[in-house]
Amino acid sequence: MHATLLGVLGLALLGALHAQDGIPVQSDFQQDKLTGRWYTIGLASNSNWFKDKKHLMKMCTTVISTTADGNLEVTSTYPKGDQCEKRNSLYIKTEQPGRFSYTSPRWGSKHSIHVVETNYEEYALVATQISKSTGSSTMVLLYSRTKELSPERLERFTQFSREQGLTDEEIVILPWTGESCWWECL
Repeated sequence: MHATLLGVLGLALLGALHAQDGIPVQSDFQQDKLTGRWYTIGLASNSNWFKDKKHLMKMCTTVISTTADGNLEVTSTYPKGDQCEKRNSLYIKTEQPGRFSYTSPRWGSKHSIHVVETNYEEYALVATQISKSTGSSTMVLLYSRTKELSPERLERFTQFSREQGLTDEEIVILPWTGESCWWECL
């Protein structure tokens, strides 16, 4: 009985460590399968910059690659006016597979990034907790290998975003800008 109780307590502690910030991570995460090109289909956030800019946002491409030391290089290319901008980020792996950290060199904000769920070939749901001196915020991204996803995947993104405390006004399915911009941006 004593061994059973210790086993249960051990499992409870392990579960608490994995969910210490309340955001789940893909079980059996396989980082090499996450690499490659993705389209950012959905974005949800309760940050002030998102509230101010969400009406201007469009679908963008994101390329994920693994660095020599096992971290992730994340390069997003998005339309801004009549140009394309690139943003590079280095996601540092943590002890928990599927969880990464990032510090913005521009803003000094600290990001805890979780690959919540993915099937690697179709979609990935990624959640980020952002902390900065002025407060914290949550961001959820929906990546797709193609420019469209099934209604079930879109609904899962919306449902998960709501579970993170985001409202319908803070959840956006990003519009596609058309082929001409993508050819110029890639």
